[in-house]
Amino acid sequence: MSHFPLISVIMPCFNGSKFLNRSIESVFNQTYSNIELIVVNDGSTDGSLAILNTLQDPRLIIINQENTGVCKARNRAITQAKGEFIAFLDADDTWESECLFKLYQAFIKQPETVLAYCGWQNIGLPGARGDPFIPPDYEKLNKLELLFENCGWPIHAALTRRCAIDEVGGFDERFITSEDFLLWLKIASQHIICLVPEVLAYYHFHEGEQATQNTAKTAINHWLAQKTFLQDNPTLKAKFDKKLLAKLMHGELLRRAYECYWKRDLKAARTIFKAVIKTGYGSFNDWKYMLPSMLPYSIHSALLKKMDS
Repeated sequence: MSHFPLISVIMPCFNGSKFLNRSIESVFNQTYSNIELIVVNDGSTDGSLAILNTLQDPRLIIINQENTGVCKARNRAITQAKGEFIAFLDADDTWESECLFKLYQAFIKQPETVLAYCGWQNIGLPGARGDPFIPPDYEKLNKLELLFENCGWPIHAALTRRCAIDEVGGFDERFITSEDFLLWLKIASQHIICLVPEVLAYYHFHEGEQATQNTAKTAINHWLAQKTFLQDNPTLKAKFDKKLLAKLMHGELLRRAYECYWKRDLKAARTIFKAVIKTGYGSFNDWKYMLPSMLPYSIHSALLKKMDS
């Protein structure tokens, strides 16, 4: 497969020793073999570096550094990458063996493609959260509107031309979560993207610290990513109707607040409701749910318990 362009796979790792081998094996078992794997050991305090140092595959490049966070780790790896294409795989993610090959085929079939994305699945999560998911074909729909509201693929379910990532400056290091959403939004809003309608990427749920477990911070960061995108792209902002823009931004934030509220995750719901209140968004009925979040938590919680009894 030497005539195939090099794909650089970038994997940040912070204390991932329990699942690191599985993810690396997923990379080296790809049927698309012209790859390099750049693993950034981002200040791990477990046995991650020791595991990496036992691996002999010449395609593996190890960067060992103090902890800087996932965005800086990925950006550093991007500067070292030699591939024409880049894929991201976190240390708790895996791929089907034909994932990279099938994503690359999208570029062959449609040469103007800049990013190919696929279906994905969360392994180990109950109910609908663990169901396989195929994102929509955005090029056949209202692409900008749908992407701006919420991107349909995670960090590990895409293959991207290196030049497109360089063009937008890589990951915005101010973000702890939604950094991938902002990157995809910057790229996909300007270029052709292609859906590969198969589940090829997996996230394996596990106990331990995960950035997306902070529901309120994740919701607010998503809103901030939207805001950042609009600030950086005033010409695209002008294409949106103001009411629609408010719905896509503040309405999405409110939806996430309600999601927490109905699950009775009151602390997260209160935090997100307060963020929505600052925007002035919502109907009269919405404000009936939002305003109690301004009360002390103990009073709000007691009112909710009384309602539930």
